[in-house]
Amino acid sequence: MNADTSLAALDSLDLSRLSQRDGEKWATAGDGMLASWVADMDFPTAPAIRQALLRRADGDLGYPPWFDESRGGPLGEVFAERTRHRYGHRPDPTHVRLFTDINQAMLATLQVATDPGDAVLLHTPVCPPFVDVIERIGRRALTVPIQEGEGGWEFDPALMERTAADEGSGRCRVLFLVNPHNPTGRVFRREELESLAELVLKFNLLVISDEVHADLTHAPHQHIPFASLSPEIAARTVTLTSGSKAFNLAGIRCALAHIGPQAVRDAVDAQRGLLFGQVGVLAVEALKAAWTSGDAWLDEVLAILDRNRRLLAERLPERIRCRTPEATFLAWLDCRQLGIGPDPMPFFRDEAKVLLFSGPAFGAGGDGFVRLNFGTSPQVLEETLERMSAALRRRTSETTSGSLTPSE
Repeated sequence: MNADTSLAALDSLDLSRLSQRDGEKWATAGDGMLASWVADMDFPTAPAIRQALLRRADGDLGYPPWFDESRGGPLGEVFAERTRHRYGHRPDPTHVRLFTDINQAMLATLQVATDPGDAVLLHTPVCPPFVDVIERIGRRALTVPIQEGEGGWEFDPALMERTAADEGSGRCRVLFLVNPHNPTGRVFRREELESLAELVLKFNLLVISDEVHADLTHAPHQHIPFASLSPEIAARTVTLTSGSKAFNLAGIRCALAHIGPQAVRDAVDAQRGLLFGQVGVLAVEALKAAWTSGDAWLDEVLAILDRNRRLLAERLPERIRCRTPEATFLAWLDCRQLGIGPDPMPFFRDEAKVLLFSGPAFGAGGDGFVRLNFGTSPQVLEETLERMSAALRRRTSETTSGSLTPSE
């Protein structure tokens, strides 16, 4: 790894330079605001990715030869070998199809595999764009809450089965799974995934499994691809992933769908080309470099994220609760004891100059929560937590002095 991307360099992000970035995370935060909301990390691009982009820019930027993806296109073998190496499961590389992002891949799958009015079973809280995609194309979001239990965030298999069987909810055709889970950071265990597999087989469901945070699983936890549970499950699972989270490539616009069901794969192929669009050559080069040559950089990032999640547990303001994330660089903060209303985001934005992601935006179960992004240097994270603590101390002082009532 180059010296400028060593652990020490990744640790030493300059806040003044971060605030000048023109990406969505920092550009929309405003002057003096710490951006800790959208799911982009602050770390510089991995050297292998930069070098791959420069090589391609010096070469051919014309039309790519990917019009026939029947053999998995330019990333089929790369994805299959990476999955085998990291998770002990080698999917069929010829089942890979490329899309610009996870949402587009989800949209394409639902369009060809379901009918208007069909229901999609999914857990809440859930990343806002997913419900938006489901509803925009006339499908129904059938939500089941993830709740906090003794072992952390978990779902009730019996409740999921009752929900799927409820005729009043419309025809349930799809299970949409997010694992590792965003926003809670939960990594589902094998027995939990197997309970979902039983549900899938019982109700003859298609599975769309978003596994984009898999590479950010923190030891000793282990990510288990849903399609690896059995050949029968693999034959009805569409796995979605990209480098947008682990390698900070959201702006590259390249995602992958491994489409197990042949009927869905054939239906997607029939609509390829102009209807769904195609990813660009630079996007493919970036993701290929990340997955073949970026693990040294990723290991450094994971070390920082592991330290940050522990720092978060130590420095979190009093009366804010958080289960230490088992994966991702995102923390789901329970602020319900603070008395600052169902959406704590405006309080921290206005009083602490810290921009977090609104909990209610994640749907049922989001009231009283915010999501914090700790994919930054420890110094920036410490400043974020200190600003939040200071704002709460001021509020407590004002309440005690009588200038503010607890319900305000």
